[in-house]
Amino acid sequence: MRIGLGINYTDGFKATADEVLDLERAGLDIVFVPEAYSFDAVSALGYLAAKTERVQLASGILQIYTRTPTLTAMTAAGLDNVSDGRFILGLGASGPQVIEGFHGVKYDAPIGRTREIIEICRKVWRRERLEHQGKFYTMPLTKEDGGTGLGKPLKLINHPVRERIPVLLAALGQKNVALAAEVAEGWQPIFFLPEKAKDVWGDAVAEGKAKRDPALGELDVYAGPALAIGENVDHLLGFVKPHLALYIGGMGAKGKNFYHTLATNYGYGAEADRIQELYLAGDKAAAVEAVPDELARSVSLIGPKGYVKERVAAFEEAGATVLNVVPIAEDAAGRVKQIELLRELV
Repeated sequence: MRIGLGINYTDGFKATADEVLDLERAGLDIVFVPEAYSFDAVSALGYLAAKTERVQLASGILQIYTRTPTLTAMTAAGLDNVSDGRFILGLGASGPQVIEGFHGVKYDAPIGRTREIIEICRKVWRRERLEHQGKFYTMPLTKEDGGTGLGKPLKLINHPVRERIPVLLAALGQKNVALAAEVAEGWQPIFFLPEKAKDVWGDAVAEGKAKRDPALGELDVYAGPALAIGENVDHLLGFVKPHLALYIGGMGAKGKNFYHTLATNYGYGAEADRIQELYLAGDKAAAVEAVPDELARSVSLIGPKGYVKERVAAFEEAGATVLNVVPIAEDAAGRVKQIELLRELV
């Protein structure tokens, strides 16, 4: 199994970049740069490409609505170029709160758009003259589609380092997961619970794999557990619970929260309802307290070395090929130590 990690994207980026160098030496395989509604991920990824040597660099994630498919392809090819073939294109739909609220762009048809975007990206990377007539995107744009009629089917000027840059899809819903298993090199679920993963996503993964092009290889599955290896670390579950409460309770309106649905599918329906009720009422502290210890522990790697080794085996048995961890530590040295300890186990 490979080890990944998402960096802090809110402040102190240059210090974070220096930490990535230490993590790379400690055995980190992939570093993810998030893009929510903070600074863009692309500039940070370019900076890291210049600073690092071995670690793979992944967008985690670029949402699909605000860049054209061709610009997404150009950006991925550019990052793959400056990193000497180390880039992974992480894509996802985000949600209407961000897409419509922060960007002012309509949130619609995430599955259909994602499929077309990947198809267009791969055409660009193969340096084909770009012609695409889809339901959501048309290149070149014609007069009938509102264009000038002057558009030409162009191909990328540069020769990409690779004509197939790995695509990773962040997906939760059944149709989205089936799409990831069909067309992407990797799939990133959230709050991956090994013992329940097959029950929740098994049919969708099987459906997608049945249509999968063998040239894509095996599907990589990127689980994202919190990490704290050591004795007497149970109290660190308290660092996991606010994250779970935020997503289950606050990421979306009532009835339109993907993460609440996931917790329900895991068997925590009543608890998810209570978390959401408290969170949306503004009582975030109570919502955090309502997160069950069992749920926080099951989606994490928190405990003594022997216990974590058993949990790593459970993640692997459930199909995870990458542990995209969140180390819980007081400082950079502590986070590096956690990666070193995990490296010994995987």
